[in-house]
Amino acid sequence: MPYDSSAGQIVILNGAPRSGKSSIAKAIQEHFDGPWMNLGVDAYNGMTPERYLPGIGLRPGGERPDLEEMVPFFYAALYESIAIHAGLGLNIVADLGHHDSYSQPLGILADCARRLEGLPVLFVGVRCPIEVIMKRREIVEPGRETLYVRGGETDAIPEPVRLWQKEVHIPGIYDMELDTAVLTPAECAEAICHQLDLGIPQPSAFEQLAGLR
Repeated sequence: MPYDSSAGQIVILNGAPRSGKSSIAKAIQEHFDGPWMNLGVDAYNGMTPERYLPGIGLRPGGERPDLEEMVPFFYAALYESIAIHAGLGLNIVADLGHHDSYSQPLGILADCARRLEGLPVLFVGVRCPIEVIMKRREIVEPGRETLYVRGGETDAIPEPVRLWQKEVHIPGIYDMELDTAVLTPAECAEAICHQLDLGIPQPSAFEQLAGLR
């Protein structure tokens, strides 16, 4: 479908925690032309009341059904904000971790895709081997000490990490995929720039996802 030519470009980075999404988003902001606003999970959770955290960062497995009723509304509000920013001509990069492994399916990704109908969206799958993710989890940025679970003596890879790795890439419909164990953040950003120059594949991933029921 034709896109609004006056709209800003949207890049959605989807992957597990510590897969490298935030670093790619920073590289895009630093090196791409024009203003690129980051409306990802960290920015959104930064304005979410503490009692509703981890908000849109709720882990797979249905561990907090008491929070789940709010998650679809949080995502809807975030994506409506993305749509408004893009409609005003601002470019958006959003690093997120979409999954549907709640206590019951919520269908959030398809709903989010429909909210960006008519806007140019490049949906990027950010992959990283679980062994590399575990190594990255040992390097914790100040203020983020409680965000990442660690393995014990009998379970080197915690179950939440396994679930993220499994659930975040379902159904696996992307416009492009990147492996951050092979590419640096700058190289990932360069690959995204190259894909944008070539054009978003048609039908786009979000157009396909918007049709899921």
